[in-house]
Amino acid sequence: MTIVEQNSAKPESGPRRQRLKRKSLLATGVGNLLEWFDWTIYTVASVYIAGSLFNSGNPMSALLSTLAVFAVGFLMRPIGGLVFGPLADKLGRRRVLLTTMFLMAGASLGIALIPSYAAIGSWASLLLLLARLIQGFAHGGESTTSYAYTAEIAPAKRRGLWSSTVFIAVGSGSLLATLFMAVLTGLISKSEMMEWGWRVPFAAGAMLAVAALWLRSGMMESEHVAAVPSASAPAPWSKKQVFSAGVKLFLYEAGSTLTYYTWVTSAAIYAIGVRGMDPGQAFVMSVIAQVVYIVFLPVSGWISDHWGRKTTTLISLLGIAATVFPLWGLMTNEPWTLLVAQTAGLLLVAFITGSKPAAISEQIPNRYRTRIFGVSISLGVAICGGTASYLSTWLYSIGSGWVFNIYVIAVAAVSSVVVLKWENNTGIPLEQV
Repeated sequence: MTIVEQNSAKPESGPRRQRLKRKSLLATGVGNLLEWFDWTIYTVASVYIAGSLFNSGNPMSALLSTLAVFAVGFLMRPIGGLVFGPLADKLGRRRVLLTTMFLMAGASLGIALIPSYAAIGSWASLLLLLARLIQGFAHGGESTTSYAYTAEIAPAKRRGLWSSTVFIAVGSGSLLATLFMAVLTGLISKSEMMEWGWRVPFAAGAMLAVAALWLRSGMMESEHVAAVPSASAPAPWSKKQVFSAGVKLFLYEAGSTLTYYTWVTSAAIYAIGVRGMDPGQAFVMSVIAQVVYIVFLPVSGWISDHWGRKTTTLISLLGIAATVFPLWGLMTNEPWTLLVAQTAGLLLVAFITGSKPAAISEQIPNRYRTRIFGVSISLGVAICGGTASYLSTWLYSIGSGWVFNIYVIAVAAVSSVVVLKWENNTGIPLEQV
């Protein structure tokens, strides 16, 4: 049976249908968690990867090369979104989510098995680059499709609450990767970490992906894929309308991803590198702040179902713009200052990420959703998200941190203008968008 036939059939209703939706939501969340675990572990283990897969004769050059490979992964995300976005419309969300999970897991296992630079020379660095290209490609398709899929299977009146599971998984995956490395470095010696220890989390992530693939194999397909438009559905968009929607979504994503990375990663890096905070204590404070953020995400998603997506998104963007100067000014070498500042910043971030899949899905019609997501979201993340930590650290290190704060304020303001023009589609059936 084709996807069109599947979606033109009357969907099964009742408790069984709801159980299938909840199972599909769980499968998407577990997959997201493992995708972000694999993605984040590379950053956390970068020092060890640099020593093992690059020329250790120049440690700083090796580390910079490792980080450059990380950046290349970000640059591949728009390509992944560009490829998988249209495919998710044609072949279905489920197939794409299975494919991206398989690619991410395969690349992670590949990294775990790459021979050292001492064994095969520059081939080790080249194989690492190839694996990161595959991961970035898969990541672009995963984010694009999971945003749309989660919003599409959610009950209309609880779409914000269900959408919060995406960033709960994202935050939990990143946090789990950090904790995994912290435990591992505490259990084995530095030489063992350099020799083989850093490979363990990559191999573990790949093995756990088998369970995620099994869960995803039982997911339902979105009812909106290749569905025949109803008589009440809006008229098709022109190419100009599609392009305009893509630009607006990119401007929204610029503010969303910049503010996210400013408080998830940049704050701790700034506290350690610029303010001279003890790394161990900074790590603990950052973990606590991120746990508070993750716990608050479903609350913010629930609030968006009652207050509206436009309201909660503006609370986040305008709140961060108004507090970026005082909160970054609060941080010193005292650990509690990072805890207070990062927690406050992340609580504001939660008002946008807690309902993000719902918010953007309610602005783009079914027939264009994943293809527009694929380009606009991935470009926004690559341009504004991937550069946030570098820009903030560099500008603050040369005494021009105020420039970064102005940059955050300006981008958040532009995003806010876009959001102010949104249609209030909170809670409506997606086929009416």
